[in-house]
Amino acid sequence: MSTFYDALETRSPQEREAALMAALPRQIAHAQKASAAFASILTGIDAASVTTRQALAQLPVTRKYELLERQQAERTGGGNVFGGFSALGFGPGMRRVFASPGTIYEPEGTRGDYWRMARAIYAAGFRSGDLIHNSFSYHFVPAGSMMETGAHALGCTVFPGGTGQTEQQVQAMAELQPAGYIGTPSFLKLIVEKAADMGVALPSVKRALVSAEAFPPSLRDWLAERGIAGYQCYGSADLGLIAYETEAREGLVLDEGVIVEIVRPGTGDPVPEGEVGELVVTTLNPDYPLIRFGTGDLSAVLPGPCPTGRTNTRIKGWMGRADQTTKVRGMFVHPGQIAAIARRFPQVLRARLVVSGEMANDQMVLQVETTETAEGLALQLGDAIRDVTKLRGEVEMVPPGSLPNDGKVIDDTRSYR
Repeated sequence: MSTFYDALETRSPQEREAALMAALPRQIAHAQKASAAFASILTGIDAASVTTRQALAQLPVTRKYELLERQQAERTGGGNVFGGFSALGFGPGMRRVFASPGTIYEPEGTRGDYWRMARAIYAAGFRSGDLIHNSFSYHFVPAGSMMETGAHALGCTVFPGGTGQTEQQVQAMAELQPAGYIGTPSFLKLIVEKAADMGVALPSVKRALVSAEAFPPSLRDWLAERGIAGYQCYGSADLGLIAYETEAREGLVLDEGVIVEIVRPGTGDPVPEGEVGELVVTTLNPDYPLIRFGTGDLSAVLPGPCPTGRTNTRIKGWMGRADQTTKVRGMFVHPGQIAAIARRFPQVLRARLVVSGEMANDQMVLQVETTETAEGLALQLGDAIRDVTKLRGEVEMVPPGSLPNDGKVIDDTRSYR
């Protein structure tokens, strides 16, 4: 039985990149034509010229809050419920509509494996003919449907367990004998513990695909001790699958249907390989053609290929949130403002704002990596801080490589206890 879901996973990196860059201008042109939102966002962009990552990096990043704002504005005005982002309208081409917190509405088209989850389910060890116990929610959010449609594409049967009712979940598992579980890791732990309390064995549950929350090694090992091999995947209601774990347990391999960049938080500027930044994703989904969509999540690229033989880029997984906006002396300070300050000075390699002090006595220190130590630069940086943030702050110049590689542009160290 093949280790790989399909031949796409073992393409040479050069072949994959050529295919993605050939699809990119077509997707941008499609988004400009079929999506009113991107017709506006990408006004004046020649889609045919966007054939490299360097060209892609020049396009604006659309972040989740902007998607929400456009949807809310359209709904208020009696317009498109999707804010003009969907290429589909209600009817035969759209199977379902989902709602995520915000409220943000997402369409589900009719193509098989619409969310591309089959690849992650396969990597977790499930195969055609398996019965899968799916404990993701089937209401409002798309998680239940995301996993179910992926399982169906793989040839699996699904029990729609949904959330809650732990004793009934245990009973269904004991009687149906599923090959494994899909859902959040914390709920799987509750089910296993409840089964132990009830004195019910669950011998068939040998594997699990978990998502939607952190899956620490301690919980992975706890499940393994009970005979369950758990794997995680990373996706979103807007984009579907982004990356998935393999047997190598070394980061997450990117899905074949997305173009992923990692950018400095608050900007659209790609960071060097290995540096932590915000995940920005361009999906090749024609029904919901999101171009440079900022997930708000932090991650970093891992060097080298996956030991399993999959050749796509690997990321470290979820490493926190990129939105580090904070309030100082009554004023909001955004990561984009720190980036704007740094861009004024080519001598500055990286910048990080450290906010400290106690309530009503806030202090700001802008730490900058630079090889220049002249006092004049610090004074100019101080002026720039006041100009951009309307607040006073000190400047600390440090050698290149001194700042932590954790994706933080604003580090709020204040205590509110």
